[in-house]
Amino acid sequence: QVQLVESGGGSVQAGGSLRLSCAASRYTASSSCVAWFRQAPGKEREGVAALSNGGTYTNYADSVKGRFTISQDKTKNTVYLQMSSLKHADTAIYYCAARDWCTSRWNRGEYNYWGQGTQVTVSS
Repeated sequence: QVQLVESGGGSVQAGGSLRLSCAASRYTASSSCVAWFRQAPGKEREGVAALSNGGTYTNYADSVKGRFTISQDKTKNTVYLQMSSLKHADTAIYYCAARDWCTSRWNRGEYNYWGQGTQVTVSS
């Protein structure tokens, strides 16, 4: 079993930046792809960014390309989401999730592990 713990959420004005962290209890082959999803009130959970272990593969939703960057610190079993030029539309609960390997699909059912989520609020 793998536990994921998110941190770094908060409130920021539009145009600002935040960095989210996702700390994993351990690395396993079943959790080698880590992704960030988000869910805004009244909307479905959507994929934001994904990263394979080693960083050879990354994927971003069109809505965040050029503004968000996903990265990892393997020594800490931690994946980060650096968010810049934040917009009100980025307001959501952000979840960290992990699965065995990365694909271009954002199918929530294929992710085996989920964190509890962290709130990001962007005021316009």
